[in-house]
Amino acid sequence: MAIKHFVVMLLPMALLLLATGSSPVVAQLELGYYSKTCPNAEAIVRAEMEKIISAAPSLAGPLLRLHFHDCFVRGCDASVLLDSTEGNLAERDAKPNKSLRGFGSVERVKAKLEAACPNTVSCADVLTLMARDAVVLAKGPSWPVALGRRDGRVSSATEAAEQLPPAHGDIPLLTKIFASKGLDVKDLAVLSGAHTLGTAHCPSYAGRLYNYSSAYNADPSLDSEYADRLRTRCKSVDDRAMLSEMDPGSYKTFDTSYYRHVAKRRGLFQSDAALLTDATTREYVQRIATGKFDDVFFKDFSESMIKMGNVGVITGADGEIRKKCYIVN
Repeated sequence: MAIKHFVVMLLPMALLLLATGSSPVVAQLELGYYSKTCPNAEAIVRAEMEKIISAAPSLAGPLLRLHFHDCFVRGCDASVLLDSTEGNLAERDAKPNKSLRGFGSVERVKAKLEAACPNTVSCADVLTLMARDAVVLAKGPSWPVALGRRDGRVSSATEAAEQLPPAHGDIPLLTKIFASKGLDVKDLAVLSGAHTLGTAHCPSYAGRLYNYSSAYNADPSLDSEYADRLRTRCKSVDDRAMLSEMDPGSYKTFDTSYYRHVAKRRGLFQSDAALLTDATTREYVQRIATGKFDDVFFKDFSESMIKMGNVGVITGADGEIRKKCYIVN
C-alpha cells in the first residue's frame, strides 16, 4: 500500500545547523553522512520500520517519544537506551520514563545495520531516523535528517527526572525547559502536536480527575464531559492498567486533530491544557485546529524536529558507536 505523506523539501539549511544557537559541533552533522561507510543506512532503517509499524501501528507514538526523551536529557546521544548497571540507575528507569516502549524495535533496527555495516551507525542516529520514519509511516511529514551523532556513555535517572518536561507542566516551566535546549515557545506549541500519536497511562493525568484542589475535585480547565469519560477508564490516581488515547479517534495517525481536542479543552495532560493559557501557544492551537493549515503544521513540525534532533549532539571523536544500544562498548 502506498503511504501518503507530506514531504518537506526545502527546509532552510540553517535549520540543519541549529541546536543551542549556531553551534560549530552541530555543523559536523551532515546529510548523507554515511554515503561512503554505509550507503544503505537510511534504506535499511526505513525497510525495518515499515515492517515494525505494519505489524504494530501503535508503536509509532512510543518510538517518537523515545527520541524526545533522549534529546531532552544530555542531548540526542542515545543515553535513554542504556540499561541500568549495578552502580548506576539509568534514564530509562527514571519515573517519567517507566512507560517508555520501543526499545526492542531499536535493537532490531540496530542489529540490521550492524550486519550490513559493523561499528558504523550510531544508536543516536538510529533513534533519530526511526522517529522521523515513525511519523512518515503514520501519514505525517518527512524531513531531511543530518547524521553523524555519536553515542554517549553516561545515563542518569536523576538527570532525566530533573530535565524532562513534565505532563503537569505550566507554560513558564515548559518554556524554561525548552529554552534550556535552544527551543522556543513556538517549538513548544508545535512539538506538543506529537501527542497526536500514542497513549498514556492513567497516573500521568489522573491528578486532573480526582482531588484536584480544595476547591475543585477535577481540573476546571478540563471539559467536564470529557473528564467524566476519562473517569470510566481511569478509576483512581493509582490505576496503572488502563491506557487512554492522547488523540482520541486517531492516535495511530499523525494529523492535526490533537489541536482540535486541545481547543475544546480536551487535551489529556495539564501541559496540553496549558497551551491555552499563553497568547502565543493559544493562537497556534486555535489556528491549526481550524483544519485549514495542516500543511503549515507539517512544515513547522519538520523544522522543530530538526532543531530538537540537533540538541546537544556528540560528534567527531567524542563518545562512541555502540555495538548494542543498551550497553556501552
